[in-house]
Amino acid sequence: MSEHANLLRRHRAVMPSWMALNYSDPIEIVGGKGARVTDAEGNGYLDFFTGILTNMLGYDVPEVRDAVERQLATGVVHTSTAYLLRGQVELAEKIARLSGIPDAKVFFANSGTEANETALLLAAYARRSDQVLAMRQSYHGRSFAAAGVTGNRAWTNLSFSPLDVHFLHGADRHLPQFAGMSDEEYIDACTQDLRHVLATAAGPDVAALIAEPIQGVGGFTMPPDGLFAAYKSVLDESGILLISDEVQTGWGRTGQGFWGIDGHGVTPDMMTFAKGLGNGFAIGGVVARGDLMDGLPALGISTFGGNPVSTAAANAALDYVLAHDLQANAARQGATIIGGLRAAAGRLPIARDVRGKGLMFAVELVDPRTGEPSPPLAAAVMEAARERGLLIGKGGLYGNVVRMAPPMNLTDAEAAEGLGILIASLETVNGEAA
Repeated sequence: MSEHANLLRRHRAVMPSWMALNYSDPIEIVGGKGARVTDAEGNGYLDFFTGILTNMLGYDVPEVRDAVERQLATGVVHTSTAYLLRGQVELAEKIARLSGIPDAKVFFANSGTEANETALLLAAYARRSDQVLAMRQSYHGRSFAAAGVTGNRAWTNLSFSPLDVHFLHGADRHLPQFAGMSDEEYIDACTQDLRHVLATAAGPDVAALIAEPIQGVGGFTMPPDGLFAAYKSVLDESGILLISDEVQTGWGRTGQGFWGIDGHGVTPDMMTFAKGLGNGFAIGGVVARGDLMDGLPALGISTFGGNPVSTAAANAALDYVLAHDLQANAARQGATIIGGLRAAAGRLPIARDVRGKGLMFAVELVDPRTGEPSPPLAAAVMEAARERGLLIGKGGLYGNVVRMAPPMNLTDAEAAEGLGILIASLETVNGEAA
């Protein structure tokens, strides 16, 4: 048995079966530089999925590595939040300023799941309510409350939740009742449905709406710009809070704004963040109005949240994003890739939709004979891209979407290379499916 096969055997023996691996022959990544990685067999790949949107600057970034090494050299890896943490304060100051939320305060945790749990706790306490609105097809994490506001059956294990949740329309324009609607008509239909939910299914003290501006696990589905502004105008009538889950859309990745919610022209009461901020180091958190953050009466702590090493990495990564205007680069490179994919999709019956903003884009795959969602074709496109040296991801409510989020410092040459591989992979799979 080869070492690779033995590692796979050991993985399956001790890791849960529901922790899936990509590809029919899973790979072990052992090296990385820039936007490229190398597996244990010596194969090189251009990485267009970056650890599920986490390595937003790619691999081995000198500025991030140096910041982490300087912190390690002090001998202090952890002290806990019982002591002053300079890096934590500096990072919180930056995020509070960038958030646009008035009188903002920041709490650091270790992941997007923990961040969303914290935001839901803040909202539930502030409104003295367990009622929460969420979006169909959404994903907010694997824990009890976060799974409860996840509107995708593939990622929920229980029929009950600590929260009383009502799910809204907004990213489901594929449904027949919305066929042929303009953006304005769809927004109006969704807003009227929200009013109907509040009048019929929900009590008078709903705590919050939690929503992803672009649904990550949902396959980068998204509402038309302006939907959340329309929703917030209704929420404000009853004091219902708006939580924007920016775990995948933050830090300028969409190109349209520094936060995904910026595309809707509205400022939320809270935002959650994680993934790309640490460029691979574990960090997440909530930025919220100061009155909401300070409102909890009980003591609270995150043992590892805001630790010196993670905040050193995050400060360096965020500074890099701002200094190099990576939001503008995401907009430019994304326009090139999305435009190229849309041009190719017109002649490929398996590609029903190309969608995205900035360096966050996806292709929806369908059976060319029936038009039905096709998870096998999505898997085939992933395999075809891998064979050509490109790593991509998968998602969607029906598991039929390939989704991509390259490093935000992607170069022109890398964008062209990745686009070429994607089109070639789609063409091959389309030919085989015809």
